[in-house]
Amino acid sequence: MRTRLLAAAAVLTAATAGAQALPPAAPQGPPALPSCAELAAAVQAAARNDARLQDWAALGRYREANRLLAPPAAGEARVVFMGDSITDSWPQPRFGAFFPGKPYLGRGISGQTTPQMLIRFRPDVIDLQAKVVVVLAGTNDIAGNTGPMTDEQIAGNLASMAELARAHGIRVVFSSILPTSDYHARPGEVPQTTRRPMARITALNAWMKDYAARNGHVYLDYFSAMIDERGLLRAELSEDDLHPNAEGYAVMAPLAEAAIQAALTR
Repeated sequence: MRTRLLAAAAVLTAATAGAQALPPAAPQGPPALPSCAELAAAVQAAARNDARLQDWAALGRYREANRLLAPPAAGEARVVFMGDSITDSWPQPRFGAFFPGKPYLGRGISGQTTPQMLIRFRPDVIDLQAKVVVVLAGTNDIAGNTGPMTDEQIAGNLASMAELARAHGIRVVFSSILPTSDYHARPGEVPQTTRRPMARITALNAWMKDYAARNGHVYLDYFSAMIDERGLLRAELSEDDLHPNAEGYAVMAPLAEAAIQAALTR
């Protein structure tokens, strides 16, 4: 025991001597201050995060528009498009007319995931007395916009929206998740095919198609009409491998109209 203690003391003495022999550290100046641009970006990010925490599902986005909206006229078949940025951007003039003359409402919010849409399904769909809801969702769940999501969790949220719709006499159109591609990825940028793997997209689309068939809903297949020979989003239909451009929406519009009419006749 005494031998072990003496050995440990020798090691400690040598380590202390070595530390004392080290040259003194060079004096350090004050830390570099962030630039004005970095400070502005940090403030903007903090403001965005604070807004998300206060209204995580963005219930306020359409609150005033919903309040001012008159009830459907007699015989009017009101249709609500529920979704993310693809739905949110569709009514913009640069993408062409959004179903002119039709009582169709866009209720998309950029970046949203299925749990956020589920929270605002009542004010943005049910309370508007829609006859049909066209749901386009899931791509941002796959990308993890609000945290990791399994395919089963995404499917559960979609099913919950359909159940709410059915309970209120609203017919459901499930839109396939659009394909992604890697044609426009810049050097060093993570391609959309990595952020939103095609295997997960096709698996969720297969689930939606089966669920719709089993429950009397309509499955709207954008996917098959928008892929190329590689099975990716056709290069000419998007500028960023994710969102459709005017040509992409031109492909989607007649498919959506046919699905809506199919839902109304069921």
